[in-house]
Formats: sequence, structure tokens, C-alpha cells
Amino acid sequence: QVQLVESGGGLVQAGDSLRLSCAASGRTFSRLDMGWFRQAPGKEREFVAGIGWSGGRTYYADSVKGRFTISRDNAKNTVWLQMNSLKPEDTAVYYCAARYGTIASMRAEHEYDYWGQGTQVTVSS
Repeated sequence: QVQLVESGGGLVQAGDSLRLSCAASGRTFSRLDMGWFRQAPGKEREFVAGIGWSGGRTYYADSVKGRFTISRDNAKNTVWLQMNSLKPEDTAVYYCAARYGTIASMRAEHEYDYWGQGTQVTVSS
């Protein structure tokens, strides 16, 4: 079983930066692909970014490419999402997700087995 705990959300102004963290329990973190998803009010949850178990593969939604960076430290059981140049449309609850590494798409929500409780990010204009 893997438990995920997100932190780092908050209220910021457009153009500001935030860094979200996701700490994972257990000793299998280095075998996990990790993803960040978000859900805005009234909308479905969507893929934001993903990183492979070794850190060698990263994927981003087009809406955040060039502004967000996903990274991980397997020694610290932690994955981060650095969010720069934030926009009001980035306002959402951000979720960390994990799955044991496969070749399946990292963008698909149903491919993930473990989820955090979410952290709220609000960007004011």
C-alpha cells in the first residue's frame, strides 16, 4: 500500500509561483511512476504532469508545458511540481497519483492506483 500526502498549495496572484510536494510512504517509491492531476470546480479531473520511476521520462499537459516542471528524489520519496507564471485558469485542487511502472500512458487517470487527498491552488487575477 502506498500513501501519498500533498502539500504546498495556497492562494497566489497571477504570475506568481508555487511548488507542490507529494510525499510517499513505503519502500517502493523508486518503482513508482508519479503523476499530478487537477480538478477545477465543475470540471473533470485532468492530467497535468507525469514522471517515470527513474525520473528519465516526463510528460506535460499542453496547458502547462513551459510553465510547470515535475521532478522527483527517490531517496526522499518525494515528487514536486514547480508551477511558474501561474494563471487564474490554473485554479484547482491538485492531486498526486502513483502507479507501479508500466508502459501504459501516464496521462490516463485510470492507470493510477494510489491518490493523495489533494491540495488547493487558487490563483487570483
